[in-house]
Amino acid sequence: MSFFARFTQNRGALVGLVILLVIIAMALLAPLLFPESPWRMVQRPFLPPFSQEGFPLGTDTMGRNVAAGLMHGAWVSLLIGLVSTSVALLIGVPLGAIAGYYGGWIDDVLMRITEFFQTIPNFALAIVLVAIMQPSVTSIVLAIALVSWPPVARLVRAEFMSLRHREYVEAARLVGQSNTTIILRQILPNTLSPIIVLASLMVATAILLESSLSFLGLGDPNVMSWGYMIGAARTVIRQAWWLSFFPGVAILLTVLALNLVGEGLDDALNPKLSRER
Repeated sequence: MSFFARFTQNRGALVGLVILLVIIAMALLAPLLFPESPWRMVQRPFLPPFSQEGFPLGTDTMGRNVAAGLMHGAWVSLLIGLVSTSVALLIGVPLGAIAGYYGGWIDDVLMRITEFFQTIPNFALAIVLVAIMQPSVTSIVLAIALVSWPPVARLVRAEFMSLRHREYVEAARLVGQSNTTIILRQILPNTLSPIIVLASLMVATAILLESSLSFLGLGDPNVMSWGYMIGAARTVIRQAWWLSFFPGVAILLTVLALNLVGEGLDDALNPKLSRER
């Protein structure tokens, strides 16, 4: 059975994929449907949802269009989630591969560095890093990447340690292939399945971290994000429930969709484990 067939058998994964495609469409269509800045004040404040044409989700405390903010915020959340996860993979995969392949003192040094980052709570470290670098999309991406790479390194290390003595690796050594070639061409391709699954879950975690930072006022002040929308509405939650409800639902659905897709990828890439469940 093909990968696509195994993936489509998981109904939860298909639901997650549909939700994720809708959110991606929101991000791509935002400049077309709402070409003006989401920061622009376009109506009176606290306009309820579905009460006036052109403002389906109402307006916020400053008279800004909530629907415009929601769609433009989708782009920011997805961008930060994908880029920060990519940077974390670029850090964690090489370190884990080197530690798992060579072992010995190299493994000890790299794992001690990894453990140092894991001893500090991710959210606390991200707050400190963003505060030091000044809030911006770049600093948020770097902060999330720096707190997200240790699990990647440990996963890749474990995979390399289990594969480095396999027959095909020993055969590659016997024919004179270099260590770099063995790592990149022989072992790394066989570790891609768990890395892909972990990466899908890391994107969801990165979106939650970005939303939390923005909620605390540590987001980029030049871009609209879901976390900022919830944070700005927390003082008027009883007066205008929709200001925090809609971005909250958007975060919930995005994270849920990514987790469902990650579970579907895990089942499709590891059919034996799927049957055991």
